[in-house]
Amino acid sequence: MNYLEFEKPLAEIEGKAEELRTMGRTNPGTDVSKEAEALDRKAEVMLKDMYKALTPWQKCQVARHPERPHTRDYIDALFSEYTSLAGDRNFADDHAVMGGIARFQDTPVVVIGQEKGSDTKSRIERNFGMARPEGYRKAIRLMELADRFRLPVITLVDTPGAYPGKGAEERGQAEAIARSTEKCLQIGVPLISVIIGEGGSGGAVAFATANRVAMLEHSVYSVITPEGCASILWKDADKAKDAAEALRLTAQDLQKLGVIDRIVKEPMGGAQRGRKETIEAVGKAIETMLKELSGKKPEGLIKDRRQKFLDMGTKGLAA
Repeated sequence: MNYLEFEKPLAEIEGKAEELRTMGRTNPGTDVSKEAEALDRKAEVMLKDMYKALTPWQKCQVARHPERPHTRDYIDALFSEYTSLAGDRNFADDHAVMGGIARFQDTPVVVIGQEKGSDTKSRIERNFGMARPEGYRKAIRLMELADRFRLPVITLVDTPGAYPGKGAEERGQAEAIARSTEKCLQIGVPLISVIIGEGGSGGAVAFATANRVAMLEHSVYSVITPEGCASILWKDADKAKDAAEALRLTAQDLQKLGVIDRIVKEPMGGAQRGRKETIEAVGKAIETMLKELSGKKPEGLIKDRRQKFLDMGTKGLAA
C-alpha cells in the first residue's frame, strides 16, 4: 500500500501488524495472531475516523493516489468489444486521451477518457493525463462519430488540467478546449461524465459538459489546482491547503452547488483500497444515468444539457 501523508499513523499500525504476521510465519512456535488481530481492529477504527472527516486538501491527495483505478481499468472492466480509435486526423495521436467504440452492457457506446498511466514509463507516455490540443480534437472526432451513429457518449475525467507547454499553446490549446466544450453542447445523444480522480480546469470541462455528471466520493473538480491557485493569489504554493478550502472542489460541495448530479460512494479508505468495488459502483451509476436519458429526443437532450449549465451557480450559493 502506498500511504498518503495523513495516513502515516495508520501505516505504522498496519506495518506492525504485518511484522507480527511475518514473525509468526518464520517462527511457527510463536503465536502472535491475537496481537496482530488487535492491531487490525485498531487500524480499521483509525481508517474510519480518518475518512469520515477528510479535509478538501486531504481529498486532493486521495484523488491523486497512484493506485486509484484509472480510465484504462474502467474500460477493461466495464466495457466489452472496445475498439480504440486513435489520432485527430490533423496532427498526431495524443496518448493522454484514449477512446473508441465499445459496448456497455450490450449497448453500443463511445467511451472517452484521460489516462494518467500506472508506472513511470506509461505516465511519461500518457503525459500524466494532461492532454494537448490533438487530444481534445480526437475527443471532438469521437463525439461527432457518436452523434452520426446515435451512440451515447461516456467520458471518464482524470486530469490535473490541459498541458500548458509551448507546443500545445502554439497548436491552439485554448481553441481546442473551447471546441471540445462546444461539441459537448451540440451532440444530440446522451452524454454522461464521471470524474474518477482529478477534474482539473478546462481540461476537465471539455469532457464533462454533459447531461449527467457524477463524481467519485473523494474526487475533486475545480477551475485550478490548489497549488496553482495558491501561487497566483498568495505567491506561495505552500498555501495549497487554504486554496483547497476556498475552491469548494469536493464532490459534496459541488453537488450542493448543482455542478454535479450524483456522488458515487467509495470503499472505506478510498478507491485505492477497493478497486473492484469502486469500478462496480461506477458501472451501476453509469447504468442508472443512461436509463434516465434513454428515450429522450436529440433536441431535448441538447436543450436540457445547455439549460443545466446556464442554471449553474444559482443553486446552493447561501450554503
